[in-house]
Amino acid sequence: MERNDDGLYSLAVGTRLSREHIVELTLSSESTVMWRYDFTNGAIRWLPGIGDLLGLPGGLEDEVSTKLRTALEPLTTSARTSGVWQKFELEQQFTEPVGRTRWTQFRARTFDGESGNGLIGVATDITERHENHQALTDLAERYRLLVDYSPDAIVVHASGVVTYANPTAVAFVGERSSTDIVGRPITDFVHPDSIPEMRHRIRSLGAQGAASEAAEAILKRRDGSTMVVESVSVRTTWNGSPAFQVIMRDVTAKKAIEAALRYQAALVEHVSDAIVATTDTGVVVTWNPAAEIVYGHPALAAIGRPVSEVVGATLDPKAIQKAGGVVQDIHQRSDGSALAVRVSVAEMGTGYVLVCADETAQRRAELHFATVVTSLEEGVIVLGRGGLIESANPAARRILDITAELTGSSLSRLHFTGEKDAQEPQPDDPSAETRMTGIPQNGQVLRAHRPGGNEVWLSLSCRSLDSAAAAPHPVVVSFTDITERRSAANRLIYAATHDGLTGLASRTLIVDRLTSAVESDHRAGMTSVLFIDLDKFKVINDSLGHAIGDSVLRVVGERLRHGVRRSDVVGRLGGDEFAVVSLDATDSCSVRSLAEHIQALLSQPIFVEGKHLRVSVSIGIVMAASGDPRSAEDLLRDADVAMYQAKTRGPGRYELFDVALRERAQRRLQLEQDLRSGLPSGELSMVYQPIIDISSGHMSGVEALIRWTHPRFGAISPDEFIPIAEESELIDLIGAFTMETTTREMAKRRTEQGLDIELAVNLSARQLDDPELVTAVGNALRTTGLQPGKLCLEVTETALMRDPTAAAAKLNALREVGIRLAIDDFGTGYSSLAKLLQLPLDILKIDQSFVSALDNSKDGEIIVTSIIAMAHAVGLIVIAEGVENSSQLAVLRRLKCDQAQGFYFSRPIAPEALFRLVL
Repeated sequence: MERNDDGLYSLAVGTRLSREHIVELTLSSESTVMWRYDFTNGAIRWLPGIGDLLGLPGGLEDEVSTKLRTALEPLTTSARTSGVWQKFELEQQFTEPVGRTRWTQFRARTFDGESGNGLIGVATDITERHENHQALTDLAERYRLLVDYSPDAIVVHASGVVTYANPTAVAFVGERSSTDIVGRPITDFVHPDSIPEMRHRIRSLGAQGAASEAAEAILKRRDGSTMVVESVSVRTTWNGSPAFQVIMRDVTAKKAIEAALRYQAALVEHVSDAIVATTDTGVVVTWNPAAEIVYGHPALAAIGRPVSEVVGATLDPKAIQKAGGVVQDIHQRSDGSALAVRVSVAEMGTGYVLVCADETAQRRAELHFATVVTSLEEGVIVLGRGGLIESANPAARRILDITAELTGSSLSRLHFTGEKDAQEPQPDDPSAETRMTGIPQNGQVLRAHRPGGNEVWLSLSCRSLDSAAAAPHPVVVSFTDITERRSAANRLIYAATHDGLTGLASRTLIVDRLTSAVESDHRAGMTSVLFIDLDKFKVINDSLGHAIGDSVLRVVGERLRHGVRRSDVVGRLGGDEFAVVSLDATDSCSVRSLAEHIQALLSQPIFVEGKHLRVSVSIGIVMAASGDPRSAEDLLRDADVAMYQAKTRGPGRYELFDVALRERAQRRLQLEQDLRSGLPSGELSMVYQPIIDISSGHMSGVEALIRWTHPRFGAISPDEFIPIAEESELIDLIGAFTMETTTREMAKRRTEQGLDIELAVNLSARQLDDPELVTAVGNALRTTGLQPGKLCLEVTETALMRDPTAAAAKLNALREVGIRLAIDDFGTGYSSLAKLLQLPLDILKIDQSFVSALDNSKDGEIIVTSIIAMAHAVGLIVIAEGVENSSQLAVLRRLKCDQAQGFYFSRPIAPEALFRLVL
């Protein structure tokens, strides 16, 4: 190539190209050789080095020319029909003699010169570029195959949308193909709990190629289940835009393996057995914490030493493993104490694993157990699978009175029989069912016949020693001698069904017999219950003592036992209450005759410890036909109701039950229950009736009277509810309420209205017996501020005469407080003037029955005159009760009666109305 003066280059004479054309052709590569092809004469020229590019290094000129002409033929053919200065490019492959492939690129332009036209170009060695491109193509293919067949899931997402997913990713989320994934938001496949962490990882990847740390994530699958993966995100590009490639690995198996390894490690660390790993020569390589505890050697001191040395005994793992893998042995702790050990050996790799179970405590327990069984008072026999006795403790021999050898014999030799009858058929071996089924038997009561001929009662139990094994089972039979306990139980049964004092049937037995009689469908007669109560038996107990009272009860029981038919049931219900159940009564007449016979029988004199006593009885009768719907308890209750009704009519009577009696009893019970709640709920209130001074006509006092307004029944008469209250503790509560309410009311009226009047309050017999009465009255007066002298307590004549001595003591105590005292309803009892003089009384109140007689009876006036004269003689003020008209008042004024009260003056009314009249 020559350079002319005008700056042009020529490959040969006549070829003229600009500098730019030459530079453009030659700057494409360092390995470039120029060539020229002339269209006019077909001549071809080249610069040195073209042969190397054609695969002919050192080749001859003809060879080079021919191969070059052939290589350029596609260019020359195209260039002949093209315009001037057209560009042409061609790549050709050549094979060198040594077999190496070479790639050459031919680039050319057409030219038009003085000597003709043609192509001028360069040949460039592009072998390396071709090789690099092929390598890149091969790499891409290998990467594609790697990604497509990777066991890890690989996805690419850009702007939050999936752009690629390999088959593993499709399988991870349970879709059918990648088309079900590509184009959808990446968050469709990520569990909500993992989305914040995913976004955080993405934000942290700022540079191209940046990768996140591996982290766990939870994928959502098509079927709704989840999958835990280990995920790595890499910043990349996709179609020229930023994207993220995510590689996910299924860590399910890994986590399971890790969990198993952790479990195994924890097991080794925390089991109570010593676990020791050794080499094949028996040198310790691992020593778990349990081994430290069992043998007393720390791990650091045990590892590296022969296992026999640290366990304190000859231990050959290989020999044990060959002998079956398990051996019982005695080892030694570091402190020299002996250990009973069960050693299990397993081969592992090039060594052995030894599990050494410390059974020292178990062996000691077995020894203790054997000692305990030997010393037990309970008999214990162990039977083998074949049902033969393998062992029996001393207690079993003693209880059964057997001195001969039991081992190897059958349990049937002990001759067990049933509980009801000694001849009752019974299995020879009561443990047979347990041996065949494994089902335990507990508390069987059997008789065993001792060799000497006597019997012993046993409570026997059988239990399988290994219920999980196949039948027949070995069985332990245990039994206790209950002969004495059974006798005691029979005595207890008798005691539970019979009265200890009289030997009669108890309430339990009476209820049982009565139930059987009522429920029987085979009886034609009536069943009758006679409920018998001794009248005033309390007087005998209180006056003569309980010993005399018990003797009386025994005599009554004996008379009843022998005074009725053998078929009748006689029992004591408790206290002084007895019952006779007649099972064959035909009608009410026969039952009445039986009741009268019993009354006559028991009314005969009773001689006890030199005392001549008589008792009367009240009897309640109830009758029931077969199939009567009432229970035994119902019949006793109804008989009790009838007895109570008979007693209210007076001693020595009997009464047949009817429904009206039950209704009255039920009402009485209902009223008692309602009275308990009525007091705190404000249903009880006080009214007052004025007491008038007859001479002046002024009100000198008021009598407080209690009233009860029932929420359902309305006003309940005091004559009905006061007796109910007196039979229970309610009278004390009512008395306290009355005392506090009335004294407060009177103190208020005396202060606010200046009234100088006296308050009268009634006391029941039950209140008079209350030891706290005086204290309670004194407290009420101090609390309300009423002067003691303005309070008068009224006590009925009957209550006072019940125990005059005790009544006098109580009244004297009240008098010392300053309280005035009155005897109420005088003339209805049995008092006398002599008895009245013994009591510290201030006032006598004439019963209204005598006052009403003043209207039409001269005898009535005589009686009232006598009462007034008698009372005045002992200094008592006289008050007439129940004055209803002016004529009665006129007679009382003429007879010098001091005061009066009754409907003539005012009915009992509320304090607001009464004290308004006084103003």
